[in-house]
Amino acid sequence: MTGGHEQLTARLDEVTLAMESLTAMLDSELDLGQMLQAVCDHVVQVVPGADMASITLVREGVPETVASTDQRAVNFDREQYRIGDGPCLRAAETGQPVRVGVGAVGDLWPQFVTSAEQLGVASFLAAPLTVDEDMSGAVNLFGFGEHGFSELGTKILELYTATVVFGLRSARRYFAARELVDQLNRALETRAVIDQAKGILMAAHRITAEEAFQRLVKRSQDGNRKLHEVAAEFVAAVATTTA
Repeated sequence: MTGGHEQLTARLDEVTLAMESLTAMLDSELDLGQMLQAVCDHVVQVVPGADMASITLVREGVPETVASTDQRAVNFDREQYRIGDGPCLRAAETGQPVRVGVGAVGDLWPQFVTSAEQLGVASFLAAPLTVDEDMSGAVNLFGFGEHGFSELGTKILELYTATVVFGLRSARRYFAARELVDQLNRALETRAVIDQAKGILMAAHRITAEEAFQRLVKRSQDGNRKLHEVAAEFVAAVATTTA
């Protein structure tokens, strides 16, 4: 009993250290792909019975393996993607962990039995990643033993999925914010060149700002071009003429 308690304590200590390492990665500007790969590397060390790992992301309905510890795991993932079902896709779709042995795989997905036997995989565990309405996925574990994974293994893996989901959500918010900033910068640049073109027209023809704007609009419509492109071309032409 004492030995089992000590093993569990040691296992939890490993998980704690791994979580601290992943948290440090999230606090840094480490590439997201490196963080996902680190998750795969960690889970095979701390989840009992895990021999291989992969991470599936489903974006706009298209699944993709974005990290793995073994090409065999990638191959099995791709077989699921080809058929359109399997442990990882079921977890991603339902938002519930899928924990099965090779016997249950034969009942649920008989088309995978041959692939599992060829790869030497006898146990599967997939924990869902629910990021947002446009992205889901799963962290997938593969075991060579016929243990089917344990409830403890599932709970440990769910700690990792929580970290992955946090990292993915943070990354998506960051990229969305950066895109918004880029859009605002482009809008400001567009506004500036249009105002500059209007100013030149107003000074040259002694017209109002509205009249100058309408002249630019007409040029844009006549040439079937964007207004800011017409304005930029006009400003550049004037600058060349006066240089």
